[in-house]
Amino acid sequence: MIRGFLLVFVAYVLAGAAAVGTGILFHAYPPIVIVGLADLAATIVVFIFSVLANNSSVYDPYWSVAPVPIALFWLFQPGSDGFASARHVLIFALVCLWAIRLTTNWAIRWHGLSHEDWRYQDIHKQAGAFYWPVSFLGIHLMPTILVFLGCLSLWPALSDHNVQLSWLDVVAALVTLSAILIEGTADVQMQRFRRQQKVPGELIPPGLWSVSRHPNYFGEVLFWWGLYLFVPLAHPGFWWVIVGPVAILLLFLGISIPLMERHLLDKYPNYEEYQQRVSRFFPWFAR
Repeated sequence: MIRGFLLVFVAYVLAGAAAVGTGILFHAYPPIVIVGLADLAATIVVFIFSVLANNSSVYDPYWSVAPVPIALFWLFQPGSDGFASARHVLIFALVCLWAIRLTTNWAIRWHGLSHEDWRYQDIHKQAGAFYWPVSFLGIHLMPTILVFLGCLSLWPALSDHNVQLSWLDVVAALVTLSAILIEGTADVQMQRFRRQQKVPGELIPPGLWSVSRHPNYFGEVLFWWGLYLFVPLAHPGFWWVIVGPVAILLLFLGISIPLMERHLLDKYPNYEEYQQRVSRFFPWFAR
C-alpha cells in the first residue's frame, strides 16, 4: 500500500511541475487559457502513471487536489495582489477545507495499487482493448474539464482585490461550509454503518442516509453551487460561470447516481425497497 501512495505522490508532484512549466511556456495567453492548458498537462502526466500502474484510480484524488493550485493561480496571477482581502482568505480557506477532507477520505478508502474503483473495472470489461483511450477521455479528461468549469467561479472571486464582503458572500460561505459538513458527515456515517453489525432486516442507514440515498453526492454538488454564489452580486459580468455547477449537477444526476443505483441493486436485492422509501438526491423525509 505504501508503494501505491508513493507512486501517487510522485505522479502528482510531476503533474504539478508540468502544470507550472506549461503556465510559464504560455504565460502570454489569457489566464483562462493558461489554467486550461496547465490543467490538461497535469492530467496527461497523471494518466501516464495510471497506465504504468495499470490502475485508473491513480487519478481519483485529482478531483479534490486540482482546485487548490487553480485557486492559487487566480490569487497570484500577474495583476492580482494575492490575499488582498478577508474575502479572498475566506474563499481560499473553504476550498482548502473541502480539498483536505475529500482527499483524506480518498486516502482512507484507497487500499493501494491492488484496489481500483469498481466503475473502472466495469468499463475495462466493456471497452476491452480500447480501455486506455476510453479511460483517458472518460475517467481522466472529463472530470478534469468538469472541475475546471467548476473552478471558473474562483476566477473573478479571487482575482478582483477591490471587492469587499457582502451579504451574499455570507450566504455563499454558509452554503459552502454546510456542503462540506454534509458530505463529511455522510461519509463518516456510512463508514460507521458498514463497520457495525447490521440489525437483521435493517434497510435504511441512520443519519443523512435516511433522508437521501446519496447525501455525499448532494453535499458535493452543493459545494460547487456555494462557490458560484460568491459571483453574481460582486461580479455580474461573470454570470456565465454558472456553467460549472450546472455541469457538475448534471454529472451526478445523469451519470454518477444512475451508475451507483444499478450497482447497488445488483449487490443488494432489498435496495429497491430503500429506493421506494428514501429520496434519490435532495434530502427529504423518508416514506
